[in-house]
Amino acid sequence: MWKKYRRAIETVQAFILTGLPFLTINGQSALRFEIPTLKLYVFGSVIWIREFYLILGIVLFCLLFIAFVTVIFGRIWCGWLCPQTVLLDLNQSIAKLFGRKQQKTIQTLLLIPLSALVSITMIWYFVPPAETLKTLFVSSTVTSFFLVLWVAVYLELAFLGRRFCTSICPYAMLQNALFDKDTLIIEYDVSRDDTCMKCDECVRVCPVGIDIKQGLNSSCIACTECIDACRVISEKRGMPPFPNFKGRIVRPKTFWLGSITAFAALVLFLLIWNRPPVDFLVIRDNTPLPSGLNRYSYTIYNNGGNEIALELSSPDNVTLIGEHSIRLPSFSAIHGSILVKPSGKLEHLRLGISGGGISIIRNTGFL
Repeated sequence: MWKKYRRAIETVQAFILTGLPFLTINGQSALRFEIPTLKLYVFGSVIWIREFYLILGIVLFCLLFIAFVTVIFGRIWCGWLCPQTVLLDLNQSIAKLFGRKQQKTIQTLLLIPLSALVSITMIWYFVPPAETLKTLFVSSTVTSFFLVLWVAVYLELAFLGRRFCTSICPYAMLQNALFDKDTLIIEYDVSRDDTCMKCDECVRVCPVGIDIKQGLNSSCIACTECIDACRVISEKRGMPPFPNFKGRIVRPKTFWLGSITAFAALVLFLLIWNRPPVDFLVIRDNTPLPSGLNRYSYTIYNNGGNEIALELSSPDNVTLIGEHSIRLPSFSAIHGSILVKPSGKLEHLRLGISGGGISIIRNTGFL
């Protein structure tokens, strides 16, 4: 039956999403957006808000990947991977362990701790788990976010639930424009309608309350519950289930759309992989100073997971007044300034940093 595969995938996904914040690479969370510094930690690397083109590239790739999956596999995301579906399915499975009596009440009660877990997990993607647990109910900011998210998630799951998928979810609406005649869908075999027992088991188990026998419905989330329910009865009569998957996975669109998606993934990977370990930015200050002196502000970004010792210098015949030696912790940025006094006439200044196998020179004007 499809259900056991779906439950296995949902369980794995739940463990991954809950456990990912605890995975650390180079001393930082594998995936976390740090609000105070506006930087995104991504599996051992860091993306700064100034590198917006990378964030935009990630978003565009995700949209392209979603379009590819939807065109070929239909609503597999909705029925198998959507966090809301996973939560409601797991909640239902746990409630069944207590028996069918008062199952609805038990499901509603179970949503309280589940919503709390979802709330704190969402915070972990912005604040490290250890820091979150330490400041929970101590920091008013963390506590407020936790309680507001807890209430919002609970109300959405308890009172909207599956209706969210059929009425509000923008992705569900988008699929109407992405589907084609070969997209994988679940369809009732009308040609065998005369032999159908009309037991309505498919209707009873449908989480969104549709009747698959009435034809295609945009509310179907491809969860395969109707297929499994029908198979239990139809196999006793030596027949395949009446609702089943229909569509073609392997077709020209699979290859050209898949190739575009893979190419976009490769480009995005190369952009992130080829980023320099250190970025050095220099700008001349317009602050009035005695003749022959210029002040320059600089910013150094460490994109790697190791601390770096750097030396600020210039190949020109100038005197640098200020701190020359810089220690740059992992995934950090340092802002500073330095005064420059030339020994002779100077129109352009070369200012650089070196150390730890890194050497960067920047050219700027001198007045």
